[in-house]
Amino acid sequence: MKVRTRSQGRKYRAIIVGFLLGLLLSACGAAITNQADLEVNDQPNVVATSTIITDWAAEVGKEQIQLTGILQPGDDPHVYEPVPRDSIAFEKADLILYNGYNLEPALIKLMNAAGVNARKLAVGEVVPPLQLEEQGTTVPDPHVWGDVRNAIAMVDAIRDAFIELSPSDRETFTQNAAQYTAQLQQLNTWVREQIQTIPPENRRLVTTHDAFQYYANAYGLEVFGTLIGISTEEQPSAQTVRQLSDAIRAANVPTIFAETTINPALIQTVAAEAGVELATRPLYSDSIGSPGSEADSYINMIVANTRTIVEALGGNYTPFSQS
Repeated sequence: MKVRTRSQGRKYRAIIVGFLLGLLLSACGAAITNQADLEVNDQPNVVATSTIITDWAAEVGKEQIQLTGILQPGDDPHVYEPVPRDSIAFEKADLILYNGYNLEPALIKLMNAAGVNARKLAVGEVVPPLQLEEQGTTVPDPHVWGDVRNAIAMVDAIRDAFIELSPSDRETFTQNAAQYTAQLQQLNTWVREQIQTIPPENRRLVTTHDAFQYYANAYGLEVFGTLIGISTEEQPSAQTVRQLSDAIRAANVPTIFAETTINPALIQTVAAEAGVELATRPLYSDSIGSPGSEADSYINMIVANTRTIVEALGGNYTPFSQS
């Protein structure tokens, strides 16, 4: 039998103590890491429906929130069909931001049916709507973001909802919203100046669906005609196509516009039958553009649309520059 000397015993105990101390330190390190994870997970969980609202929420919340956007760039909220992950997102949310005014009908139906306990804010409904005729009845126009002043009001509403959700971040949310609002105020002035460069007789919009009333009203344009109404679910008849083509030809409208979220085939037919140009660049109506595109944020979307309209209708475009 092998017998340890006293010095060997001390050395053995030192090894054991060192090993146990290492385990303890590792456990403490793991606890710290896990606690950090918990702190991250304690951030408010915000879900936004449209890409435009998601962009606003990101500007106001930044790193203080966990943000999930349901719709992706290019998705059409009018006809979007929810998938199972959307229901899961709603159920996990602390706050749901949606447009309202029936912009995203299937998502609103899912949100109301899911029995979620999250706070809900119809962001678009903080703005008094324009009332439009739709299939024989009067309905609120949901495309409220076309007027940048409306965007400022909606950003304020998002800020207040975030403060209510996380009062300790009040100062951060307030500062983020103020900085973003300053950019929006510059944008609003710039759009008005750009539209004023279009010859008055050309300040008429013809688009695929009726999504630009707020923009037109705010900046001095007339929506002369649309192929379909507020919702992209409509299917225009041959008679509608012919009537719109005849009206465009009679009024000498120089250029008409396609949209990024709608198949351009029918509006191309209208342009061909009316003998007018179709703008080379489509308008962004219900969604911002994909990451890295010219319209990958709300501000960039408004800039891109304004450039397309001004250049197509004979104005003098000057690039937007934020001071």
